[in-house]
Amino acid sequence: MKEKNKRGFVVQSLDVVERVGNKLPHPVTLFAIFALLVILFSALLSGISVEHPTNEGEILEVNNLLSAEGIKYIFTSMVANFTGFAPLGTVLVTMLGIGIAERSGLISAGLRALVTSVPNQLITAALVFGGIMSSMAADAGYVVLTPLGAVLFAGLGRHPLAGLAAAFAGVSAGFSANLLLTSLDPLLGSLTQEAAAVYDPVYAEGMNFAMNYFFMIASVFVLTIVGTLVTEKIVEPRLGKYEGGVTESVDGVSAIEKKGLLGALFAFLGTIAILSLLIVPEWGPLRGEDGAIIQSPFFSSLVPVILILFFVPGFVYGRITKSIKNDKDVADQLSDTMATMGAYIVLAFAAGQFVAYFTHTNLGIIMAVSGAEFLENTGFTGIPLILTFIVVAGFINLFIGSASAKWAIMAPVFVPMMMQLGYSPELTQLAYRIADSTTNVISPLMPYFAIVIAFAQKYDKKVGIGTLISTMIPYSIAFTIIWVIMLVAWMWLGIDLGPGSPIYMPKN
Repeated sequence: MKEKNKRGFVVQSLDVVERVGNKLPHPVTLFAIFALLVILFSALLSGISVEHPTNEGEILEVNNLLSAEGIKYIFTSMVANFTGFAPLGTVLVTMLGIGIAERSGLISAGLRALVTSVPNQLITAALVFGGIMSSMAADAGYVVLTPLGAVLFAGLGRHPLAGLAAAFAGVSAGFSANLLLTSLDPLLGSLTQEAAAVYDPVYAEGMNFAMNYFFMIASVFVLTIVGTLVTEKIVEPRLGKYEGGVTESVDGVSAIEKKGLLGALFAFLGTIAILSLLIVPEWGPLRGEDGAIIQSPFFSSLVPVILILFFVPGFVYGRITKSIKNDKDVADQLSDTMATMGAYIVLAFAAGQFVAYFTHTNLGIIMAVSGAEFLENTGFTGIPLILTFIVVAGFINLFIGSASAKWAIMAPVFVPMMMQLGYSPELTQLAYRIADSTTNVISPLMPYFAIVIAFAQKYDKKVGIGTLISTMIPYSIAFTIIWVIMLVAWMWLGIDLGPGSPIYMPKN
């Protein structure tokens, strides 16, 4: 009875979270409201000023958007604010390559081949690892790997919900980690770079989209181990023996799909070899001045590199498996991919206005300087500050699922604030990515949450929000703890988070 009351309280609490979250406006409306609030606050706070943190002697004042000049800016900059919104082009270009790889069937076949070709004792680790790596195909892991995890476990006589949970943990809680650069890197990186430029344009110019790459590579292996242990030591024993009547047979990869995967692998390796000629030799055209690699045109060209690395293997796979027969099929698959981005394009218009207004009014930098001074006076810095930021970002993620939407709101304030306190934009973005990933699996408002419940109800009709949350909480806690420990260790050792991406701001 006591256990029932506890579960009832958890479910009731989650219902409150769901009701509150459902009352939030659509992200497009949310950004429109924020843009209007920036206009109003720019008028109310007009006259307030601070000294620029990096340009000594320069005074920054709040620019009033309700003044004659401000109104002129609103009307004349609207189109530029949209087309100049940093993540817009990077996301659309990246998705062209990922779209071909996904719609040709390469991503789905690759994930199935991964998890069905390993020994039974490693199947849990393969599911978690495959889920983490699935972020290279945006959200494909939710609809391919999560139900596949349940099918695999059921076919092996294990509890299907444990397989579903292991896959879901990798796909969602480990979303930020990957061995490859994904669309998330330029998506968040462009926002971070834009926010950093408000504080220090020179530093921002030297940043690159692979700013968290080293940390995320290490995270793949660590989270795979943690996710496997949580599944086999906590989740599966708690679920017990599966008593449902659903049985599954595990289908592998067909002969034509195997041929296509092999062709895609050779195409991938060949593409890497060709691209290497642009950067590895000293005469490589994508090298920087004096042969530099870190701050070179190569790192400024990661978006087209990602496009090519996904497009070529996807095209080769499609030709072999006949999912791509001619140029019309390629055009149709590219068009279908762009059609799915309509909601993002609308969001980019509203978010672009908000970010531009926030920058133009100087409200962001003034809030950052004032906030940093307050934190310095209270002595609340260092590890406690980073941990608090992770908690705040994780809590917000329970209500706003979009990683880019949250970061577009938070980056203009927190990136300059952390820079003022001596922490690099790269570190702030990494802390955000940790918080954004680990709480995905316990947020009822995450877009794919209801879909995962529907997959689970195939095996147990009684599965609801409370059931899934209680199953996923151990993953959320374990991933958060291990990622925070990794972050603290990284900060203590002072290791770069990515190529040319330090933890601390360089001292002048």
